[in-house]
Amino acid sequence: MRSMIKAMILACLALFVFAACGNDNGGPEETDNNKAKDASNGDKLQVVSSFTIIADVVREIGGDKVEVHNLVPTGTDPHEYEPLPEDIKKATDADVLFYNGMNLEGGKDGWFFKMIDSVGQDESKVYSVTERVEPMYLEDKATKEEEVNPHTFIDPAAGIKMAEDMRDAFMEVDPDNKDYYDDRATEYLERLRAIDQDYEERLGEIPEENRVLVTSECAFQYMLDHYGLEEKCIWKVDTEENGSPQQIKSLVSYIKDHNVPVLFVESNVDPRPMETVSQESGVEIFDIPIYSDEIGSPGDEVDTYVKYLNYNIDVISEGLSQ
Repeated sequence: MRSMIKAMILACLALFVFAACGNDNGGPEETDNNKAKDASNGDKLQVVSSFTIIADVVREIGGDKVEVHNLVPTGTDPHEYEPLPEDIKKATDADVLFYNGMNLEGGKDGWFFKMIDSVGQDESKVYSVTERVEPMYLEDKATKEEEVNPHTFIDPAAGIKMAEDMRDAFMEVDPDNKDYYDDRATEYLERLRAIDQDYEERLGEIPEENRVLVTSECAFQYMLDHYGLEEKCIWKVDTEENGSPQQIKSLVSYIKDHNVPVLFVESNVDPRPMETVSQESGVEIFDIPIYSDEIGSPGDEVDTYVKYLNYNIDVISEGLSQ
């Protein structure tokens, strides 16, 4: 029995000595928690994005220097998201965090900044991608409510600013790889500028009498203002009474008075209010939905921001030109 105890003591001492000598430098063994982040040495920047479109642009510009965790998944309302435990952990460990702003994530008192505060994240690592976009506002005349329209990204011109600001943020956070981010951003921005030009040309060809886009929600304000089209919708400010009888009646009256040629419904909204508008106005809904708040899941027809922009211009120009 004594020999067994003695053997156990010697084994424990051996393990202790082995652990103490395990670090060649004689100091404490380096762990993932105290290891410095350095993308130039192969450690990817840990990036958190607030929703799908930003996540896609991060991948385009960050390439293999970044690893992105997206918060709001496809099919989920970005205005009222509740972060999951995994989100909290990723936000805690992030090197840089991107959000849209313009109240998409609820503003400074919304869920995104509550999460930032709760994990003690340094706000110098947090970047809005809409700092250079002039805000536009939605006003519901019936309720007297007004709020900033967060849907900047539907406009390719705003997408260009978003990509430029993200490039600059990466170059600031990881200066050793600034040329890498600059090169990738340059190529990506060329694609976005070509799309902007395509919007300019194709929307400019729409007949004057057809230059109004009727949707469920007034999400397309930035894009339509930029390219000179008019917008009408069932509701402007999101409430629990979206698609109310009064909202539908008002839109039906406008459609009849202005001979609106076609209606559109977004991919992520309840189509029933617009179906009622269609029935009461006698104007058909275009048979292909348009995208507003998000891109699709990987493998879907619209699973990148570039595809999202190209898809929308195809649908809108075809619908309004018939």
